[in-house]
Parts: sequence; structure tokens; C-alpha cells
Amino acid sequence: MTMILFNICNASILIVWIAILFFPKTSLSKHIIFFPWIPLAISFFYIYFIVVSGGLASADFSSLEGIVSLFKKATPESAAAGWLHYLAFDFWVATWIIRHSQKNRIKHILIILPLLFTFMLGPVGILIYSFIYFGNKKFRAVAN
Repeated sequence: MTMILFNICNASILIVWIAILFFPKTSLSKHIIFFPWIPLAISFFYIYFIVVSGGLASADFSSLEGIVSLFKKATPESAAAGWLHYLAFDFWVATWIIRHSQKNRIKHILIILPLLFTFMLGPVGILIYSFIYFGNKKFRAVAN
């Protein structure tokens, strides 16, 4: 069951990423971007995997050794939960980037790279988007 649910989540997220990356103006993409449907759906599977893996009562998040231990003791369910955690938050950040860029009139073509980085390396995508945002803001100030 773990593998099936994991594969469903993994395949589904790729489809919605493609939609928001390349077809952001379609009604479906707008619906996905402006409400956290995808992270909410992933959250249910995340909770399922956490419960099935035995929970996090013994997890130590206060030290690097505790985190390393958590990874070393991972089960397929806890690893799936960890991955879904990334999928949900990276997607949430991507939709925020899209909404923020639209509000600030940044062309979608300029945010495809930060979105791809957000998908693969979350914080790097935010950093790249920030450079684009502040660069665009500076450019507009100089142009006016």
C-alpha cells in the first residue's frame, strides 16, 4: 500500500507542477495556484504515513544527531512522509511565487527557473526568485 500511495502522490505532483509551470493561465492552474488544494491533499497522505510509521514521539528534532538518527531509522512509510513534506511545502512556495510575481507584474517566463529550482532545491528557488523580484523592482524604479 505504501508504494502505491507514494507513486500516486509522486505522479500527481508532477502533473500539477507541469500545469503551473507551463499553463499558469488556464482555469485549472488558477484554481490550483490560488488555493492550497494540492498541499491539503498531500497532507492527508502525509498524516497516514506518519501514523503507519509509528509516529514521531521518539524523534529528536533538537540536534543534528537526532535528525541523523531519524534518517538512519527510516522506514518506507517515514521516508514517504518526509518526501511528501517536501512536496507539499515546495509546491506551496511555488504557488506563492506565482501569486507574488503576478501581483508585481513579473513575466511568467522569468519565474520558470526559480520554480524549477523550488521544485528540486526549495530554498534555492526562493533565493533566485528574490533576486528576480528585487532586480525587477530596481529596474522599474530606474525606468520611472
